[in-house]
Amino acid sequence: MEIQAFQAIYTEITALTKATCTLKAKGITYDELAWVDGRNAQVIKIEGEMVTLQVFSGTEGIGTAAKVIFAGKPPSLALSPALGGRYFNAFGQAIDGLSQPQGEEVNIKGLTVNPVRRQLPSEMLSTGIAGIDLNNTLVTGQKIPFFADPDQPFNRILAEVALRADSDRIVLGAMGISHDDYIMFRNSFKERGASDKIVSFINTSEDPPLERLLIPDQATATAEYFAYEKKEKVLVLLSDMTLYADALAIVSNKMDQIPSKDAMPGSLYSDLARIYEKAVQFPEGGSITIIAVTTLNDGDITHAIPDNTGYITEGQLYLKRDTDTGLTIIDPFRSLSRLKQNVIGKKTRADHPQLMNALVRLYADASEARSKQENGFDLNDFDVRSLAFAKDYVRELLDVRLNIDSESMLNTGWKLLAKHFKVFELGIKQEFIDKYWPGEKV
Repeated sequence: MEIQAFQAIYTEITALTKATCTLKAKGITYDELAWVDGRNAQVIKIEGEMVTLQVFSGTEGIGTAAKVIFAGKPPSLALSPALGGRYFNAFGQAIDGLSQPQGEEVNIKGLTVNPVRRQLPSEMLSTGIAGIDLNNTLVTGQKIPFFADPDQPFNRILAEVALRADSDRIVLGAMGISHDDYIMFRNSFKERGASDKIVSFINTSEDPPLERLLIPDQATATAEYFAYEKKEKVLVLLSDMTLYADALAIVSNKMDQIPSKDAMPGSLYSDLARIYEKAVQFPEGGSITIIAVTTLNDGDITHAIPDNTGYITEGQLYLKRDTDTGLTIIDPFRSLSRLKQNVIGKKTRADHPQLMNALVRLYADASEARSKQENGFDLNDFDVRSLAFAKDYVRELLDVRLNIDSESMLNTGWKLLAKHFKVFELGIKQEFIDKYWPGEKV
């Protein structure tokens, strides 16, 4: 933000907390940006002429006579095709050493798209990850979270999704990431020659936590520009929404608001929904798909953040470490894409639904066999074969490091079934057996 001439300067702060300050001011609007003693701030509450601002870097060292200058506008971003390949902070300021791009300046907290202007999502979004494309197929215009433990490599997986996804534009919104992960994103995009189609908004763990509150809005505003104005297929990647929610809680607590479940603010649902509902498929072309990481506390899915997220989004993708192979996979049992029925067997090969179901069911049989084995029960021939199948299934399909197209996923699935099972054990329609079964039909 740049201070303009003739802006009013206030020097009488009436109340201070660790994250907020309150003063008397006229003509101020909600969400307006400001500077408090030179620090970035934003209006979060107005009662008559009493205005409360959240100071992003905290109020330590600020006195009641500190200078407060209002910017006269909410957070905004200059939108143009020149954003491609660039890196910005939470305020939309360039952090890549290049000049600030010029373009049409818009309020980053725009309204969500009217339902009458939305089209039913019906176009597959390919990622090259079988745990997604085969078992939990995504659709353009969908909103879905990655649920992951904090020690899982979710940012590396997001980087791979960005590089593999069948999208015209990727918008990355990173909140509270380590500097190493920031460098990983930059190097991965550059080495794979994908930088030009990726726009990144970065808040590292070294930046003020409250600045994370601006990152999703910067990302979705950018996505709306490319999806609506340029008719592009846009994928928004957000990480980590748990840290975003924690920042919401910081502000809520400092304003002495009564917390809701798990110390989260009562507005958590609407705060999350406002972001996720930016996902859209436009009838005239262009779409916004949102994949957002939500880290779990000791795997607790009942915590307020994943719990509210589940009500808003259209499924979930669970990251899991396979105990037999040590590989990271998309959990076939706990993951779900509620919109996959719009495309599988329609935009993908006709055998996709039945093959997917057979693979997951037999993988479940392997889990039962493993439980029998761990409890000292004898295994029958089918149990032994299902356990061998499970290991191959993980190594050849579910491993998130694999990058294969949808046709190859299906062909690999048939190969694994033929290797370990008989036709009568599959429960697949005969017409698909006749067309795709690679082994003897016995």
